[in-house]
Amino acid sequence: MLIIPAIDLKDGQCVRLKQGRMEDDTVFSNDPVAMAERWVKAGARRLHIVDLNGAFAGEPVNADIVHEIAKTFPEIPIQIGGGIRDEKTIDAYLSAGVKYVIIGTKAVQAPHFVTEMCLSFPEHIIVGLDARDGKVATDGWSKLSHHDVIDMAQSFEKDGVESIIYTDISRDGMMQGLNVESTVKLAQSISIPVIASGGITNIDDIKELCKVEQEGIIGAITGRAIYDGSLNFTKAQELADKWV
Repeated sequence: MLIIPAIDLKDGQCVRLKQGRMEDDTVFSNDPVAMAERWVKAGARRLHIVDLNGAFAGEPVNADIVHEIAKTFPEIPIQIGGGIRDEKTIDAYLSAGVKYVIIGTKAVQAPHFVTEMCLSFPEHIIVGLDARDGKVATDGWSKLSHHDVIDMAQSFEKDGVESIIYTDISRDGMMQGLNVESTVKLAQSISIPVIASGGITNIDDIKELCKVEQEGIIGAITGRAIYDGSLNFTKAQELADKWV
């Protein structure tokens, strides 16, 4: 299982939000490229980048930084989300060396867009489903839809998405532990990989995920925990690699 460091970009800085609230942020670095280097040197084999401004604006805002990170670390697969709402944006990111693009809000609002992008960019499309109480949230988590997260995941699986990133937004950034039960439930409902996100606090959360990795959970995104120091990234990845 991959432990995937999160680099959340806001106004050119590396930050973390609590429950997706733009006004409730903590700045961890004003040099996102250096932060990416930190995690690569610590053993990261994939990076998760989110353009937070882009998520709210509906179009990329920090794309230049993402391009720079991809250029600096061409050997590291990068998955990028935030403000990806059209084919031109996807093509630009992939052309810059990004491996995967994450479609979130647009996937919920216009599911046919995912179908079309999977045909245009096979094996490069990830759908991010952010949910609270089983219902999908959109627009930087500011709106809660009536869509069931499992129903949507099954639909996107048929479209050919590479994987699903599942975030329990009630846990994200709150250091309360991952919602393993809901993550497993989702993973069991589909055959494509699931990447867990939201609430990872310490090494015990990694252990709990490793126990259910065989259900189809290929990775875990972690942000605040590795920045605050409650989770040692290198030790977490070593544990995941050794788990049998």
